[in-house]
Amino acid sequence: MSNLLLFPILIPLLFAIVLMFFPKNVSLQRSTAIAGAAATLIAAITLLVKVQNDGVQAITLGSWPAPFGISMVSDLLSVLLVLSASLITFFVILYSIPTIGEARERSFYYSGIMFLLVGVNGAFTTGDIFNLFVFVEVLLMSSYMLIVHGGEKPQLRESIKYLLVNIISSALFVSAVAYLYSVTGTLNMADLAVKIPQIESTGILTLIAVMFLVVFGFKASIFPLYFWLPGSYYAPPTPILALFGALLTKVGVYAIMRTYTLFFTMNTGFTHELLAIVSILTILAGCIGALAYFDVKKIIIYNIIIAVGVILFGVSQLNEAGINGSIFYLVHDMLIKAALFFLVGIVAVIFGTTNLREMGGLMKTYPFLGWVYLIAAFGLAGIPPLSGFPGKLLIVQGGFEGPHFWGSIIILATSLLVLLSAMRIFIYAFWGEPRETMPLEKTTYRRMLIPSVVLVIITIVLGVGAEMFMPLIQGAGEVLLNPSIYIDAVLKE
Repeated sequence: MSNLLLFPILIPLLFAIVLMFFPKNVSLQRSTAIAGAAATLIAAITLLVKVQNDGVQAITLGSWPAPFGISMVSDLLSVLLVLSASLITFFVILYSIPTIGEARERSFYYSGIMFLLVGVNGAFTTGDIFNLFVFVEVLLMSSYMLIVHGGEKPQLRESIKYLLVNIISSALFVSAVAYLYSVTGTLNMADLAVKIPQIESTGILTLIAVMFLVVFGFKASIFPLYFWLPGSYYAPPTPILALFGALLTKVGVYAIMRTYTLFFTMNTGFTHELLAIVSILTILAGCIGALAYFDVKKIIIYNIIIAVGVILFGVSQLNEAGINGSIFYLVHDMLIKAALFFLVGIVAVIFGTTNLREMGGLMKTYPFLGWVYLIAAFGLAGIPPLSGFPGKLLIVQGGFEGPHFWGSIIILATSLLVLLSAMRIFIYAFWGEPRETMPLEKTTYRRMLIPSVVLVIITIVLGVGAEMFMPLIQGAGEVLLNPSIYIDAVLKE
């Protein structure tokens, strides 16, 4: 059953195609999209159990042996991310039903989400660097459609910037892949990990590694390549923003994690030092943005950038604590970001604005929403025992054990700024004098709140039950720290 690892890619692909046949039937669109997301989620859970029990799963398409055929590989890291992505997509679809509007639902909205999931899950599962490019393009094409979906003026304006940045970074991606192939003669990731140590000219490989850091850095929005993200993500409606914020930058982060642990390890004194410095600058840039704005969406969007920096700092340490912390924090961040975007989406609907200065007094009318948001904000900042804490603690430990203890000190200090930025939303929106609110039907409110609350509960379980999940995280970290496990699974299958 090694074909099982293709299911989380094939199921959403099949449903995305089916959904295109009856765009005008809204109720059928909804139920089919929910069924598709649920089926993908079940496939991802089954795959997780399989990988946990039987080790890394690899399959080479066609009857070509690796490294000549196209390899798909599922280790614990990729399957954890596939599971998180499938889970978030399921909740985004539930959240979209009361919020996105029937006009959008009739315009291939759910197809777009499913195609996006195909690209994301494919990028997490591929064992071939050119195929990573292909899946990233699938994901980007879906995101181009979703970012302009509904065709409002700000969406169209911001999407031009989004398009340009991604076209340039995709052109760079192809160039970097071509350079890598010209030096190594292979694009299979496991084969690259075997061949790169045998090549003596580390200078050219270091250059290629930095090129890939720029390419994936655009996708992951690291400093100084994050300039496109706040505006582009601000424009679309909340469900699309939650999907983008939780998943898209994480594909870039995953690509850096995979390449910088598997084969770009020939000159760690330069490449990983650069990654550590860039990740700390990314955290600082995100903090400045999160504190500068009085807009609920912008504050959480800048927190995406901060998290990218935190995760990549752990990766740059190349030690057990740092890598395990990064994996834990990555899963936590995907879930908590989706939950927070859902919650601030509800707040924005209630007030009819995203401006904090025009909000106040929600604690009197919506107390439950206030407490749920507060728990999510604490989770974001890494307050124990919530899910942000174990990952951040391990990353900081990794920094102290590695050469960059100063980075760990900065991460600890900026945690307070993250808490401050999230608490500002709580203080402005929920405390103070009650402001005028928009009428919100009870059923609509409930249907928006349920997916948000369930996601927050999942993050609480992830934090409180961290001990229970650590074997999975350590298993994922072991493959990154010991690439021979990955190489053997692919080349000896």
